[in-house]
Amino acid sequence: MSEIVFIAKETDAHEGRVAGSVESVKKLKSLGFDVVVEAGAGLRSRILDAEYEKVGARIGSSADAKSADVVLKVRRPTDAEIAGYKSGAIVIAIMDPYGNETAIAMMAEAGLTAFAMELMPRITRAQSMDVLSSQANLAGYQAVIDAAGEYDRALPMMMTAAGTVPAAKVFVMGAGVAGLQAIATARRLGAVVSATDVRPAAKEQVASLGAKFIAVEDEEFKAAETAGGYAKEMSKDYQVKQAALVAEHIAKQDIVITTALIPGRAAPRLVTRAMLDSMKPGSVVVDLAVERGGNVEGAEAGKVVEVGGIKVVGHLNVPGRIAASASLLYAKNLVTFLETMVSKETKALALNMEDELVKATALTHGGAVVHPAFGGAKEGDK
Repeated sequence: MSEIVFIAKETDAHEGRVAGSVESVKKLKSLGFDVVVEAGAGLRSRILDAEYEKVGARIGSSADAKSADVVLKVRRPTDAEIAGYKSGAIVIAIMDPYGNETAIAMMAEAGLTAFAMELMPRITRAQSMDVLSSQANLAGYQAVIDAAGEYDRALPMMMTAAGTVPAAKVFVMGAGVAGLQAIATARRLGAVVSATDVRPAAKEQVASLGAKFIAVEDEEFKAAETAGGYAKEMSKDYQVKQAALVAEHIAKQDIVITTALIPGRAAPRLVTRAMLDSMKPGSVVVDLAVERGGNVEGAEAGKVVEVGGIKVVGHLNVPGRIAASASLLYAKNLVTFLETMVSKETKALALNMEDELVKATALTHGGAVVHPAFGGAKEGDK
């Protein structure tokens, strides 16, 4: 009998994404799995149950999770969902593990082997499994679309017989995956774009997209990047100098998009109330870090608010706002990762806990928390 992969319908009201696409189900079938998709799982991503059935999936209910060997989800399972999985099942999702150690412990107690896709190492082998990149890319795009929707003027310069409409000035704070896509999208829409980041490597990337780079480029700046390619927290002295430069720049902008996140930490505060007050009325600020406490003073999670005449956009789950696109990419990330756990000879699950991808992403296994960042044994511990 083939092993069963269960693709769950997300229970969160704000989550429109699904962990399986038509293409990923086809791939799962070719790997030898029986695939069960919970009824209605893909509706908010424009995938009908009938489309899954056409490629060999069976449409089931949440009760089918009990017999699944692998459960694919977008978000970490709830307590009720965990209770419905069999001991020994592999669960793969965006687990949001930082600060949620109790939920991780519960998955361990249930005997689940849980993988957090957002902990995927940024190495060449794992590029096609990198959910942070696939989802942040779409978040950066959507941030510009949301900003344009709130901004009551055109973005590109328009020269008409009735006069000239000036181009909007867009400033992107943070030039990681989301920021770079925001820059590219704003440029495509005709805006004059500038950007900042604490990583020296970002300067060249920003320039290659036709945007102006804004930063205090001192010795600390030149050394400001972790081995994993993430931004690291800067000294207080640097933050003061950078804040002064940014404050002066923000006052001249029409749209500001903030994207700064530090893994496992609250989002750094980048835009103060004083900076908002310096902007022209009707300007728009989009905070992509609002779920982690926000980069913008006054931003509210899940809301668009006016702060002194400035619209501050704090939508939750921005990739989920374009769920149909986000699900296609996420499902590919999942199936590519799962494929590394399947024996080519037997077409059966063959989990290797020593594999570098497994070690980086496994939270729980064999009834215990195994990831050292969340209470598991560290390398070399007895």
